[in-house]
Amino acid sequence: MADRKHGVAAPPTETTIRSRDWEFRDLEREAFHRVLFVDVDLTETVNRGSVFEECTFRGVRFNCSVHEEAAFLNCTFTRCTMFDARFTRCKLTGSMFDGCTYGAFKVTGGDWSFVGMPGADLRGSRFSEVRLREADLTGARLESAEVRGCDLSGSWLHSADLTGCDLRGSDLAVFDLDATRFRHAVIDPYQATTVATVFGFDVRPE
Repeated sequence: MADRKHGVAAPPTETTIRSRDWEFRDLEREAFHRVLFVDVDLTETVNRGSVFEECTFRGVRFNCSVHEEAAFLNCTFTRCTMFDARFTRCKLTGSMFDGCTYGAFKVTGGDWSFVGMPGADLRGSRFSEVRLREADLTGARLESAEVRGCDLSGSWLHSADLTGCDLRGSDLAVFDLDATRFRHAVIDPYQATTVATVFGFDVRPE
């Protein structure tokens, strides 16, 4: 099991929801606190404004689910499937993902600060205008993904693979260019100047 940053333990749960079929269910501003969800099917669920606080999701299917302005605060996701799951303007601060599967995963806006996704296979995923401050993306696979306009201040990206990743508009100052793979990554002219400066070039106008 992947460890949270600084070895912080996952919050304990107090109640359990097991093996429920919530496929196609609409979750409208519901609230859950310290609930353990085990083998629950949330396929194609539409979640608008619901709050999950210090919950654990184990083997939960989020495939094709839609989450809008919802919150998953300090939650733990273990061996969950998230194919084509969409999160729009959601808050996932402090949440941890361990052994999850993704694919066509889309995140637009919202606050994902302090999220832990070490070693996550996020190939082809899309993150747009997301706050990812101090997120743990150590060893994450982001080949051919999009990480555009994201705030990556203080994020951990050691050994991450960003081959072919579209990074336009994101802050590259956090990257260890010697310990992260960037071959064929897409950046904008302003970022190119930043990278040149990091490598010691003296960039001047003609």
